[in-house]
Amino acid sequence: MEGGSTMLFNEEEVKEMSGFKYGAGNDHVEVTCGCTSYCYGDAVGTLRVFANGDLEITCDCTPGCPEDKLSPSAFEKHAGRETARKWKNNIWVMVDGEKVPICKTALLKYYNRTLTKTPNKSQTGRVCHRDEFLSCTKCNKLRRFRLRTREECRGYHDACIDDNWNCSDMPFDKLTCDDDEERGSRRVYRGCVRSATCKGCTSCVCFGCGTCRFTDCNCQTCIDFTRNAKAA
Repeated sequence: MEGGSTMLFNEEEVKEMSGFKYGAGNDHVEVTCGCTSYCYGDAVGTLRVFANGDLEITCDCTPGCPEDKLSPSAFEKHAGRETARKWKNNIWVMVDGEKVPICKTALLKYYNRTLTKTPNKSQTGRVCHRDEFLSCTKCNKLRRFRLRTREECRGYHDACIDDNWNCSDMPFDKLTCDDDEERGSRRVYRGCVRSATCKGCTSCVCFGCGTCRFTDCNCQTCIDFTRNAKAA
């Protein structure tokens, strides 16, 4: 291990981790990673972990692959992983000769720290994320997403940009298309702190904040928000 790497991770956290080294500029670490597709096999890359929680992957699936600075979810999709949207489990690193999901290593500690530190408030300081509903592409039933935490917002965000999202993909509830749809009389209650049956106001509708926009997402909405936030 190169000198200085313990600035982000101690020796025990990265012991026997293949390809681990401190990156140029001393602002991140690099480690060999991969994602396995049942159809296409292993796609290997280099994961860069930054202290601010950012994660970037350069893909080396084939010689000369042009994919660089991919988010974990984009790398997972590029690798052809069949059960996408679960990158924390699907992307692995080699530890002592074994493939270990990155969620079982210390590599996500800075990423996870940003999730817990980011408040669920808009620039006005108000709680701003009401419950949202999304239709299943198979049964067309509406499913409720509660957006109280960053993880819950990410689950809803990823579902919105998934053209094939269905009931079984619910991130926090086990549902199938056979389960009943929530009654219409209940759907009017969406968690607004100002009014229980609010149809949308400045207290519960958010147009973008650090809780519901993500630096590791490649959708245009997140890219624009991140760019504007850095320019501010």
